[in-house]
Amino acid sequence: MAAPRPPPTRLSGVMVPAPIQDLEALRALTALFKEQRNRETAPRTIFQRVLDILKKSSLAVELACRDPSQVENLASSLQLITECFRCLRNACIECSANQNSIRNLDTIGVAVDLILLFRELRVEQESLLTAFRCGLQFLGNIASRNEDSQSIVWLHAFPELFLSCLNHPDKKIVAYSSMILFTSLNPERIKELEENLNIAIDVIDAYQKHPESEWPFLIITDHFLKNPELVQVMYAKLSNQERVTLLDVIIAKIVGDEPLTKDDIPVFLCHAELMASAFVDQCKIVLKLTSEQHADDEEVLATIRLLDVLCEMTANTELLGYLQVFPGLLERVIDVLRLIHVAGKDTTNIFSTTGCMRAEGDVSHVAEGFKSHLIRLLGNLCYKNKDNQDKVNELDGIPLILDSCNIDDSNPFLTQWVVYAVRNLTEDNSENQDFIANMEDQGLADASLLKKIGFEVEKRGEKLILKSTSETPQPVSTLQ
Repeated sequence: MAAPRPPPTRLSGVMVPAPIQDLEALRALTALFKEQRNRETAPRTIFQRVLDILKKSSLAVELACRDPSQVENLASSLQLITECFRCLRNACIECSANQNSIRNLDTIGVAVDLILLFRELRVEQESLLTAFRCGLQFLGNIASRNEDSQSIVWLHAFPELFLSCLNHPDKKIVAYSSMILFTSLNPERIKELEENLNIAIDVIDAYQKHPESEWPFLIITDHFLKNPELVQVMYAKLSNQERVTLLDVIIAKIVGDEPLTKDDIPVFLCHAELMASAFVDQCKIVLKLTSEQHADDEEVLATIRLLDVLCEMTANTELLGYLQVFPGLLERVIDVLRLIHVAGKDTTNIFSTTGCMRAEGDVSHVAEGFKSHLIRLLGNLCYKNKDNQDKVNELDGIPLILDSCNIDDSNPFLTQWVVYAVRNLTEDNSENQDFIANMEDQGLADASLLKKIGFEVEKRGEKLILKSTSETPQPVSTLQ
């Protein structure tokens, strides 16, 4: 006579087999935990049973790691492991009691060890990937809004799990491991990343490869960018391609729908110092583009993106004042503008003016808009700042800016930025107004050119007056 089956255990009014011994029972339990009332009334002993199955099934994975020929025999074990993780994942959803019960059984340590075994197998079977993904989802759910669980996940997962998963070829594994990292990070743990920069760099790479994934983006914006020390040491180690990715995120943060908060400003002033310093040191590298062999130079592209960041930073009134007095920035912008302006005139190259409109679908080059953005930055740096207005004049920057006002398909909105720069250079500055008026009188500035950019020279007695024929310039903070 067969031994009698144990009686079923009641879970919030629903009958489930007990003890849990097979795949169907696990699946039934996973389905039950989709409902909040079942999660809240789950017997704590049920999680020990699930853990026992998980441990037993993981033995087959350990064997396969030692003997690759055993990978073929993993199917049934992987099914059980996957369902164990799904069950535990569901049990943790918005239920701190279950999170605590599962954590106190040391399930997190078992899960992390098993996930690291998955990575060691280096097998891309779909069943293995599914178990891998579910394991990461479980770790993400048990850590969600639970600081005690976050601490244990960090203790077991850092740094090996992140180093193993953030660069995984499967984008879901990258996303789920990014979710765990985002959930577990806090200001204290950010300090540990400074000693494990490869993880921070892997996050940048993950966003570069998977820009549709929100978790790497959120790690950068909500954690990395709040720590200027980390950004500084990380920026020095990044490749130029990775720097472009980071700079793109910084731009997205500055121009996003949510303005920078009061807490953000001191941090972004530190970022502004890093960006301005890097641009002052590197900006002349763009002259490499006059040679066709450097047309796709990544170092040049990173420098161009630095200029884009500075334009957006100076469009923020909270950051503008700091950058207006940054040592050497204004002078270096004028230097580079002059160098590329002359280079574009001397020979035909990427900085030469192209007066015809591009056909739809034509590929733009990496320096498109560079001259426009240099002039935009000059205009921002001169906004309501007489010292900078005068300095531009002293450095012969005004004729340079006016001479840049040509139709140029390589520099969209160039004329508009020249108008903006001239207005900011002449606002409440009679010396600069007189300088431009005298340029026109001496034939050094074309009256039609001045008219095109919204100015005209009017003679009042013995004095020439530069008069704006357009509206007064808007404050820099409202510019796009």
